[in-house]
Amino acid sequence: MNILEVNGLVKHFPEVKAVDGVSFSIPAGSCFGLLGPNGAGKTTTIEVIEGIQKRTSGDILYKGARRGPSFRQEVGIQLQNTELPQFLTVRETLNFYRNLYDRRADLSWLIEICRLEEIMDRDNWKISGGQKQRLLLAIALANDPDLVFLDEPTTGLDPQARRHLWEIVRQIRIQGKTVVLTTHYMEEAQILCETIAIMDHGKIITMGEPEDLLAQYARGSTVVLRGLARDDALSGLQCSWDRLEDRVEIRTENVNECLRELIRNDVDLTAMTIRSQNLEDLFLMLTGHSLRG
Repeated sequence: MNILEVNGLVKHFPEVKAVDGVSFSIPAGSCFGLLGPNGAGKTTTIEVIEGIQKRTSGDILYKGARRGPSFRQEVGIQLQNTELPQFLTVRETLNFYRNLYDRRADLSWLIEICRLEEIMDRDNWKISGGQKQRLLLAIALANDPDLVFLDEPTTGLDPQARRHLWEIVRQIRIQGKTVVLTTHYMEEAQILCETIAIMDHGKIITMGEPEDLLAQYARGSTVVLRGLARDDALSGLQCSWDRLEDRVEIRTENVNECLRELIRNDVDLTAMTIRSQNLEDLFLMLTGHSLRG
């Protein structure tokens, strides 16, 4: 059963067509990732579905019907940026948000799943960035929602804090909740999401399971050359390559032949690395942007 269906969604602003005919469906209990470079339309798409923005056209179905009063009671939302009341404690903040809903999550469950035990009596202005993100996630779960929207929840966090958030999302999934995730981190999407959709210029340009998309678009390996490889030494390669800030990345399905050609062209391989192609490569291939571009 699909908990959410989006059909032909369009959102126009006076100066831009932010969302241009987006369609997808999300099975209940799954994690769906929406990815794209800055300005691709992913946040606008999510805000229209949440009801923050009005759609220009298209249909949005929740549990098979148009969104009604129950929708706001049954979804949780973590926005990109949320300012908290500075002089409320974490405990007071959670209770405040829980009391906004008819259906409320158990407070002890929120504290445990979001790992808030040590900061419950601390004022909001005294908590760290990672602790704030866990609190914002707890607020999104305050009404024990069936569907949770997480808009770039780990942006700006250090790797340890990011992985803590990933574990919380996994625990939410175990509870049977559906998660819609926008993210700038391809590793995050690959670990958490059963299905990802990549947006650019207001449209979904591809969608599917991460491993299927890799098999379809990003077979082979990536040879990474650090330093300054000459363009004339690369131009004869029978594979595609990109010059990035501090490196050259060569995509090839035949690593041995690629290396032989580089050696023939006297390319310095001292700082070379070779890896399987990943979702970051796929993203660059399809959009022409680095993920944070």
